[in-house]
Amino acid sequence: MKSANLQPFGLSKSKLQKLSFAISWIITTVVVSGLIRFAWLQLYGIQPVTETGNRETERIMLATQPPPDVAIPGFVVNTEFDGIQRMAILQTVVQEGNHLNAITYTVMKGDSIFKISKQFNIKPETILWANPETFNDNPELLTIGMVLNIPSSDGIYYKWKSGDTIPDIAARFRVDPDAILLWPENGLDIIDPEVSPDTYVMIPGGTREMVSWVMPTIPRGKAGVSKTLAGPGACDTTDGAYGTGTFVWPAVNNYLSGNDYWSGHLALDIASNMGSPVFASDSGLVVYAGWNNTGYGNMVMIDHGNGYQTLYAHMSQVSVSCGSSVYQGSAIGSSGSSGNSTGPHLHFETRYLGGLVNPWSLMP
Repeated sequence: MKSANLQPFGLSKSKLQKLSFAISWIITTVVVSGLIRFAWLQLYGIQPVTETGNRETERIMLATQPPPDVAIPGFVVNTEFDGIQRMAILQTVVQEGNHLNAITYTVMKGDSIFKISKQFNIKPETILWANPETFNDNPELLTIGMVLNIPSSDGIYYKWKSGDTIPDIAARFRVDPDAILLWPENGLDIIDPEVSPDTYVMIPGGTREMVSWVMPTIPRGKAGVSKTLAGPGACDTTDGAYGTGTFVWPAVNNYLSGNDYWSGHLALDIASNMGSPVFASDSGLVVYAGWNNTGYGNMVMIDHGNGYQTLYAHMSQVSVSCGSSVYQGSAIGSSGSSGNSTGPHLHFETRYLGGLVNPWSLMP
């Protein structure tokens, strides 16, 4: 008779031994893990928690615990520096033309309205309009030592008169009244904008018509023009040489040293040294030669007989006479700085049928 199988679940003895060994390792692992966890909680002062819904509380408590103190290394200053050291610059350099309020400028040798306007980044008309009592729109009146008002921006720097109103002045100079009221430099109260007489007010963007101060055109022959008002250089003429219809540069140089052609200066100021020759830009009849009383100094005007006239001013010497014929490229005098001028140059004008035209459109 066979003996009864006493192994549980019908397991053999060897399998039972293996199962017992695995269970003992699991129990041992759980016990060791519990001991490690208990020791870790004790190290950071955290009370053990139960498994019934308190794990989130444990996580929050762990996160709020201050970190252990850690020694921070001391800061060591290294006095030896091999690189390039740069010191802070506490001064600010403000370039000309970046001023916020109107300033004054003293005219120096070699200045022109055009040159000064470029220096302060404003239009030349703005300078004329800011100094009406000095120029009355005639840039030829510029002289060395003259003190000019230089506005901060383009427009009209206006001296307020008794009876002026902001709407009237805005309409006169073609701007919106708010342009005057809101301009910071004016410092006006927009609720009660009172302006005292003789106070300067900036009208940004303001414009007006220019006063024309050009030398009247003197044609050849009898034209009923009073030629003696400009000075002693005028004369009665009959007829003479005629132009070719082309023009050459009237000076040795073909670049400018002062004013370009603009609304207040309908001519070119050509760079020329004192005493350099001046040439007839085209053939024609001299209708004026000598001193001029309107700021041009020593001046020559040539009528070319084809509707064109040319004018040469601020000369140091005139070598032709009124009523004589000249030919293209022939010398008519020497450049200089006579009349209202701040330095040697040749003031050159071109005219057609009595009106001034831009010389740049005629010169090669």
